Amino acid sequence: MIFLAVTMGFFAENIREYFSDSQKEKQYIQSLYEDLKADTTRISFLIKYDDEKINVLNNIESCYDTVSKNLKATSCMGLLIKYSKSNRVFQIADRTLKQLANAGGYRLLEKKDADSIIAYESLFRQYSNFESTTFQQAQDNVRNTLNVLADFKVNVSLQSTSSMNLAIDTSKGILNGPLLFSDDRALLNKWFNELALYRRITNAQQNILSGLKATATNLIIYYKDKHHLD
Repeated sequence: MIFLAVTMGFFAENIREYFSDSQKEKQYIQSLYEDLKADTTRISFLIKYDDEKINVLNNIESCYDTVSKNLKATSCMGLLIKYSKSNRVFQIADRTLKQLANAGGYRLLEKKDADSIIAYESLFRQYSNFESTTFQQAQDNVRNTLNVLADFKVNVSLQSTSSMNLAIDTSKGILNGPLLFSDDRALLNKWFNELALYRRITNAQQNILSGLKATATNLIIYYKDKHHLD
């Protein structure tokens, strides 16, 4: 009788632990599902912003031709400066990922679910590394050259508005007078070359974000169908 009681108690404890783990698994998946939806919303916003930036930067060649012919005809540089002076960075919604890592939650998930989460986080790290190194270096180069190239009184008005709304003066990217401090055509050429590279790198960053969004969207569909989420 004692043996039977001990055995039944053992099975009862295992059952309680199973249901507790199952409930925790559902909570993790639901939380991750909400995080992924937040991620896709943010990424869509950033892709749209990069679209605006790339559309403006596609005027590099015509602006270069204009300024090369007349060093005082710098008005076309206003929007180029506006869309190359700052960036909006994507940060993954990681509340669930931190919980999974800190509380050992991965052991509660099915292997396919755990692997999909790890793969998504790895893609984000690739984006983050690209943004903080290759992209930031290209942007720093453009800004540093501009600081040497631009007249102080014109340049200061471009940099004085809030970076939150990314506006220049009245948000139209209008220069308050000719921009160039000197007739250094080599420096001007350097800035446009750096701007062209910045455009290519912005395109590359947008492609990475698009891939990250596609992965997040597929995970949302996968979890919704598998775990019957709303």
